[in-house]
Amino acid sequence: MSEHRASLIRAMVDILGPSRVIHEPHRLRVYSCDGYVARQALPRAVVFPENTDEVAAVVRWLYDHQVPFLPRGAGTGLSGGAIPLRGEVIISLVRMNRLLSVDFENQRAVVQPGLVNLTLTKRIADQGYYYAPDPSSQSVCTIGGNVAENAGGSHCLKYGVTTNHVVAAKLVLPDGQVVNVGSPYGDPVGYDLLGLIVGSEGTLGIATEMTVRILKKPQAVRTALAFFDRVEDASSTVSAIIAAGIVPAALEMMDQLAMQAVDKSHYHVGYPPDIEAVLLIEVDGLEAGVEADMRRIVEICRQHGVRTVQVAKDTEERALWWSSRKMAFGAMGRISPDYIVQDGVIPRTRLTEVLRRIRDISQASGLRIANVFHAGDGNLHPLILYDGRRPGEPERAIAAGSEILRVCVDVGGSITGEHGVGIEKLEEMRYQFTEAELAVQRAVRTGFDPQELCNAGKLIPTPSRCAEVRYTDDALRRRVEAHGEVFAGLAEHTVLTAPAEASSHWERMSDAGG
Repeated sequence: MSEHRASLIRAMVDILGPSRVIHEPHRLRVYSCDGYVARQALPRAVVFPENTDEVAAVVRWLYDHQVPFLPRGAGTGLSGGAIPLRGEVIISLVRMNRLLSVDFENQRAVVQPGLVNLTLTKRIADQGYYYAPDPSSQSVCTIGGNVAENAGGSHCLKYGVTTNHVVAAKLVLPDGQVVNVGSPYGDPVGYDLLGLIVGSEGTLGIATEMTVRILKKPQAVRTALAFFDRVEDASSTVSAIIAAGIVPAALEMMDQLAMQAVDKSHYHVGYPPDIEAVLLIEVDGLEAGVEADMRRIVEICRQHGVRTVQVAKDTEERALWWSSRKMAFGAMGRISPDYIVQDGVIPRTRLTEVLRRIRDISQASGLRIANVFHAGDGNLHPLILYDGRRPGEPERAIAAGSEILRVCVDVGGSITGEHGVGIEKLEEMRYQFTEAELAVQRAVRTGFDPQELCNAGKLIPTPSRCAEVRYTDDALRRRVEAHGEVFAGLAEHTVLTAPAEASSHWERMSDAGG
């Protein structure tokens, strides 16, 4: 061990104690990647603070000694935001997992970043409250990670994504200073610094406490499952429901390939093998209004060529349907040794067109692409299936994913809805934004972190040598090459090499945003 690294370890042990510092190479390997397994790198160390003061003390030492660092939650992120590419010290927040306080009268809760998303709902459920953001990984992902990625979930159509439910935060800046942003009650005065922090992917500092909104459970919930012979009919039904003035709590779609995977898993629904699409539609609110909305939804489905539509007869059937949808990502391990999860956003009125273009990309690449997504708000999750043991397939999968994201931007959408940019989509940022627009974002980052120590190399790409070109074939080549160093050995590293084991693992983890 070098003297510099030995000094770092001694300092971390002095601050936190030996039991909360990991530095042995074989133990560090666990932290070499997050849910994005295409690139891996070892951190210098992993430390486990338990409160704001300890985070601040660690960050101050690292800042003073010019040591790069990054925060990490549960490691379920899918864009590589927690991968220590520069040998960063990982500041793990998993021990900061307390529910600090609850104010039911004002519908607020104060949490630490390591609190698992679903745990908050479980802790307040006996009082009739819940926390609305519900990414598919909510049983394992942390609220701090949700804040970093601005995670969404199945019910964000009606209730919004994480930024709509976080009202204030305590933040450790990259130099170790502690500041409060946002306002627990009412609108904050001055610049919307909280708005910058949510979705900043850990590049502007480390949130150590968050004040979040909690909601009263709705009086009634109704859930329907609708089978369609044609994807086009399902897509038009989505637009028709919204056009009718109904805002469902959730409006989800899966295509035939996704349904096949799920029905091979533990969450077998029995989808007809010859249908092209299924819609999972949920409404909630007052009993009378919910019943009326569901009757109207069933009528709209029938007007748009639905084969069958049924309303869940009880909570058990509703739970099965939702488990089937939320575990769809993990179920891909049943039908493919490897896959790439993409995440883009489109106007929902362009859904039929974009799905057709995704089919074209699938045929041109020779790779199967399953579609599982939040149809109501146009947040797509194409799953590109490939076999990393076959020469050229990983590269074709990467290229297909990039092409899908370009389609999303071309129709007026975005390269990400909830999974973040991380390292995965840096080149796609150049396609969505001009160099001038990226320069503004870099300036914001520099204002928070002029030394570029806090999760550098993520979210915002470095300046392009050719500012006039938004996206080039060279950019795609660089992206493929960046992944290529690990693709040769991907099969032996990824958790998706054995379909049965993959299904079990990813059905627990699932996707971080979706």
